[in-house]
Amino acid sequence: MFEKMRKAMVENQLSNRGIKDPRVIAAFLEVERHLFVRKEEIEFAYNDYPLPIGYGQTISQPYIVAYMMEKLKIEKDDVILEVGTGSGYEAALISKIAKQVFTLEVDSNLYLESKEKLDRLGYKNVEVLNRNGFEGYEEKAPYDAIIVSAAPREIPENLISQLKIGGRMILPAGEFRQQLFYIERNDIDEFSVTGLVYVKFVPMIK
Repeated sequence: MFEKMRKAMVENQLSNRGIKDPRVIAAFLEVERHLFVRKEEIEFAYNDYPLPIGYGQTISQPYIVAYMMEKLKIEKDDVILEVGTGSGYEAALISKIAKQVFTLEVDSNLYLESKEKLDRLGYKNVEVLNRNGFEGYEEKAPYDAIIVSAAPREIPENLISQLKIGGRMILPAGEFRQQLFYIERNDIDEFSVTGLVYVKFVPMIK
């Protein structure tokens, strides 16, 4: 049943809406989203909208996750920083493409739940840390790409500084009106910032 629902999600919500990267499509076909939602939400696991995962947080809409991943152009040798682990679903998806994923979750309950789940499911190239996302994870920087799954009011400069030269970052930013931004680090102090679609994410908290 879930395999059929997952294939329908990929076809109707991703492919039919312009997601073309075969690596992103393959990741969404492989990772079982119903394992990353609460039992009471499981029948809605493959619908195209966010779902509550407890502690005031949500698992993001599949299309938006795919859109952000495709924009990052993740490669097989990339080391990725994710800010906002949530249930662990996005980290699981990215891990199917990238070499290594470091993912940060500020809520200690979600951290414990997502770490246990990803370990149990065998995601060996994902490391979950209970850390403030605004600080990033400088110990393993610089990163090929950073993906942020909660919205700060402004783009955190501290995260940009943890990108490699040529590194990419995608994140929502804003308070009442949020927009996705794509950032490339072109040189030590040179960045390009491109505004993309308008979105609605939970606020990024310290």
